[in-house]
Order: sequence, then structure tokens, then C-alpha cells
Amino acid sequence: MDPTKDPEAAMNAPTHSVIASIYESKPATYYGNSRDDIVAKLKTGPRSAILELGCGAGGTGRAALAAGKAGHYMGVELSESAAARAKEQLSEVLVGDVQAMDLTPYAGQFDALIVSEVLEHLTDPWTTLRNLVACLKPGAEVHASSPNVSYHGVIRNLVLGRFPYAEKGIMDRTHLRWYTPASFREMFEDAGVQVDAVRPMREPGWKGQMLNAVTGRRFQHVLWAQMLLSGRKRPT
Repeated sequence: MDPTKDPEAAMNAPTHSVIASIYESKPATYYGNSRDDIVAKLKTGPRSAILELGCGAGGTGRAALAAGKAGHYMGVELSESAAARAKEQLSEVLVGDVQAMDLTPYAGQFDALIVSEVLEHLTDPWTTLRNLVACLKPGAEVHASSPNVSYHGVIRNLVLGRFPYAEKGIMDRTHLRWYTPASFREMFEDAGVQVDAVRPMREPGWKGQMLNAVTGRRFQHVLWAQMLLSGRKRPT
């Protein structure tokens, strides 16, 4: 019996099993994307070690290894089926809920951390992020992305009294947390990251550029559907 379809079974099933079963229902394309934009930003080299939370089927790691941006690439993935594919691409894959993992054996080992569209799915992203940052060397690169809840489309729905969940995007029904650019930055700073920039994943079109010009960019955040953060682990 599927515990995600039976409330009583869900109450009695292990939390990890219930959560994992939800993500196993996602289409294969959900796990197959490669973040080539993040790989291009990496300043790491062929002897570097990279840690990725939510590595999916390993597309980003495969690209980083092929580009000579890493010699060792470790992914963490909740979905067992996606992790099985990632193991064919990456140096190492940890399978399971990162929130229940003991990451202390990896303290201070990695030269970069990639967290792409994952933190919004966690119950306690703050503790998880601190644990991940602890795995980094001082000065290690940090690259992360997330949907932006202050996007104008979300604001418009709220004004109309709507909070519509969807199968993907900002209002993905599996999201548990939502961030604005400011709160996303704050979470990383609190975890020990010196944030260099938080920017849109896609620059606005001409209408957005006109709005920025007229308002002095004071409301630029409402034009970002997704945001990309870059920074470094602060020296201890």
C-alpha cells in the first residue's frame, strides 16, 4: 500500500519512506537537468572536490567533471532511482534524506558546494545548510538557487486571494519553504557564507528593464522568478 495515498499508513510509515515515495512519482526529467550555468561559474580545478545537494541523476556533476572543474564529485540525493543513475556519473553518491545524515566525517573536505532548487523542499533548511557549509574548506565556493516567492506572479495571486499549488515552478506542491532574495541571502549568511551576489537566473525583458530604470531598481526582486546566489565560506 502506498502511504502517500493512505493517511493512516502515512502516520505509521517512516518519515523518509513517505517523503521519498512522493519524489519517486516525479517524472525522470525532474532529475535529469544539468546546471551548466553554475558549472560555468565554478573556479575550481581538476583536483578539486565538489559537494552537491540534490544531485538528481548526476547531470551537473557529469558536466563539472567533464569540464575539469572537479576530480571528486559527491552528490546527495533522496530519490533512489535518480541516485542509481547518478552513481554511474559521479565519484560518490549518498542516498537518503540529508536532514537525517551525519555529515561530520566530511568536515572541511570540499572546495565547492552546489545547492540547486533543493532547500525549499526541506523542513529544516537552516540546520541542513549549516551542516553542509561545515563540509567546506574555508574560502570554498557556494552556488545555490531557489524560486523567489516575491515574484510578481505570486503577488498577483495573493492579492486575488489565491495560493495555487502546481506540479512544478515556484508553487510546486512539494515545496515546504519559500524565500525572497533578502531572506535567501540571510539564511546563507547565518550559515557562515560570505554572500557575493544574489541575482536573477534570467535577466528581465525590456518591460522589466524599463521598470528598473524608472524605479531605480528598488522593485527589481518582483521580476525574478528564480534567483541564484554565489559566495564563499567565511574563514573560521
